[in-house]
Amino acid sequence: MMAREECGSTEAWEGTLSQTGNTTTSQMSQRELALRFLTRTRSELNQMRACLPDAQLPVEPLALAHLERMAGKICSSAEAFGFPEIAVIAGDSETGVTIMRVAAKLDSGAMFARRLQPIGPDETSDTLEETLSVSGAHLLVDVVDAIAAGTAREEPQDERLVTYAARLTKDEGLIDWTLPAQRIHDRVRGLYPWPHAYTFAGGRRVIVWRTRLLGYPASGPAGTVTHADRDGLHVSTGEGALALLELQSEGGRPLPAADFLRGHAIEPGARFGDP
Repeated sequence: MMAREECGSTEAWEGTLSQTGNTTTSQMSQRELALRFLTRTRSELNQMRACLPDAQLPVEPLALAHLERMAGKICSSAEAFGFPEIAVIAGDSETGVTIMRVAAKLDSGAMFARRLQPIGPDETSDTLEETLSVSGAHLLVDVVDAIAAGTAREEPQDERLVTYAARLTKDEGLIDWTLPAQRIHDRVRGLYPWPHAYTFAGGRRVIVWRTRLLGYPASGPAGTVTHADRDGLHVSTGEGALALLELQSEGGRPLPAADFLRGHAIEPGARFGDP
C-alpha cells in the first residue's frame, strides 16, 4: 500500500473516481460513486484507500466485499491476496462474494449477503476477478441501502469453516508434470496473468500461457512431448494429455504453439521438467 506522501493530490484521486469526465463527484449520487469505486481492481482500490482520507471514501466501512472460494457451499472467506486465483487453481466450479461487517478479528464479522458465481472450465483468474468485482460492488451497494433503510439482516459466520489462502509466489508456477492434466490446466488458468505457470526445456525456462485438455490417456512418461507441429504441442502428464496452446521463452513474447515451434527445436520425445 502506498504511503500518503507518495499519493499526490487528493483532487487527482477524486478525478479518478469521476473518470475525469464532465460529471464531478459532488454531482453524482452516493450509489454511482460507490459502484465506480468498488468495480476498480484491488491494486487501484489499495492506492485510493491509502491516498484518500477516510472521510472522503464513497462508502462508509460498515461492510466489505470479499472474494471467497466455495467448497460445495459458501464458507467463511480467507483474507488473502489473489483469492480468485486460488479458486481457479483448486479447480472449483463456483466461487462468490460475501458482504460482511468489519470486525476487529480477521474474517469474523457477520455476513449481510452472499452471491455465487460459476467458474467456467477454461476461465482464467483475471476474468473471474473482474466479474466478481462487479458482482460484489452491486451487492455491497444493495447491502448499504438495506442498512440505511433498517432492513439489513446479519448471519454469524461459522468459524469452523474458515479457510486460509496463502499469498501466491512465482515459485508456485513451476509445473509438476506428474500431476493429472486437469490439475495442471487449472494451475495454468489460475496463475494467469500472474505469476504464470512455467516449465523448463533444455535447461531454458518456458512460460505456459494457455492449455487445453485433450481427453485421451498419456502415451509416455510425465512431461514427454508426444506431438509437436503446426497443430501445437501435446504433452503427457501423470494422468491424461495436455495441449500447450500459447508459450513464451525467457525474454520473448507470448506466441501460439505453432509459431513458438518455428523458433525452438522441440521434437516428439523431448521432456519438459525441472531446470
